Amino acid sequence: MRVHLVHAHPEPASFVAAMRDVIQEQLRVRGDQVTVSDLYAQGFNPVLLASDFGARRSSGHLNYALEQRAGYETGTLSADIAQEVEMVLAADVLAFTFPIFWFSVPAILKGWIERVFLSGPFYGGKRIYGRGGLAGKRAFAALSLGGREHMFGPDAIHGDLETGLLRHFFQGTLGYVGLTVHRPFVAYHTPYLRDAQRRTLLEDLRAYVRCLDEQPHFTMPNLDDFDAVFARRPMEKSH
Repeated sequence: MRVHLVHAHPEPASFVAAMRDVIQEQLRVRGDQVTVSDLYAQGFNPVLLASDFGARRSSGHLNYALEQRAGYETGTLSADIAQEVEMVLAADVLAFTFPIFWFSVPAILKGWIERVFLSGPFYGGKRIYGRGGLAGKRAFAALSLGGREHMFGPDAIHGDLETGLLRHFFQGTLGYVGLTVHRPFVAYHTPYLRDAQRRTLLEDLRAYVRCLDEQPHFTMPNLDDFDAVFARRPMEKSH
């Protein structure tokens, strides 16, 4: 199995970097092939620019999604985007390691998504969710945050982490393009833990990756339940 891991943390000695290393190690123990995009280390530019396209479909108003389609079809995407796209499309599984910043992913990762998840090969029109361009591939994430576990949940102070705070990532991004999305590995309160507690978390992560194929995944919308304009079909009445 081919796995592409996208890592987004500015500190090379961070706990998130340790999670990245554990994931790579355990995937290779499983016999998987692993490639890595370390976004901060490689200086990935998260800003959308007209210069992302070597040959513009339109020299006037910049419609980024339409230019993505044209750039992919003509092979004129900027080199940094094309390289990332190639690794994503070659992978069977996408993995992500990042900290939670302000109830979201780091800005550099958001920019990576916006530049790399191309309109056309990844999604477009009615090609979303189970019919998206990455259907048949899987994704998972290992993330860290400063909050305690009891702060997250349906009735907790911050709300649910997976289906509330990060729904935009798990469903609105990964699920949207067709990926089967495993429930994440979450490391709570990490800046305040002792070394022994961090080591225990890393062992738990190793077990998570070892059993990755059996990890539960999120339920995404089934397009068969919606009509041509994505309005929900009436439920059939039982007799």
